[in-house]
Amino acid sequence: MSLRPAVLFVCTGNICRSPLAEAAFRVAAGRYGLEVLVDSAGTGDWHRGAAPDRRAQAVARRHGLDIGDYRARIVGADDYRIFTHIVALDPGHLKILRGRRPMDSTAELSLLLDHVPGREGQGVADPYYGEARAFDVTWDDVRQGAEALALKLARATQD
Repeated sequence: MSLRPAVLFVCTGNICRSPLAEAAFRVAAGRYGLEVLVDSAGTGDWHRGAAPDRRAQAVARRHGLDIGDYRARIVGADDYRIFTHIVALDPGHLKILRGRRPMDSTAELSLLLDHVPGREGQGVADPYYGEARAFDVTWDDVRQGAEALALKLARATQD
């Protein structure tokens, strides 16, 4: 059996995309019986300590999830050793994560949608400046990515 997976989802401020990805992944991991540490963080500290955007909370609630207790934080150097997978929500985040990666990092870096066949290299659209319905599109993307990643990790832990 492989090392217990630990997944960190990363977006800009940790109030929209990454909390939704975290929540979607928790559901998918549970469906596969996957024991995993899951968290989310941002590349910037503008919203440190804040709850997710109210529109992100609303879309999560529509899918039966409560993310109101999540709190924004910034990615730290320790995250590269604590988490086996650090998953960026768009290519800009991935570039930042690679640039900050410490020499002793053990985490695998990827884009969330790299795990969805046919979506490799794509980013999850940032709904922050859009209307509430943009969060539905974001939810669909993060749900697909979370499902594909959870399946991949579940299969890997069986090896």
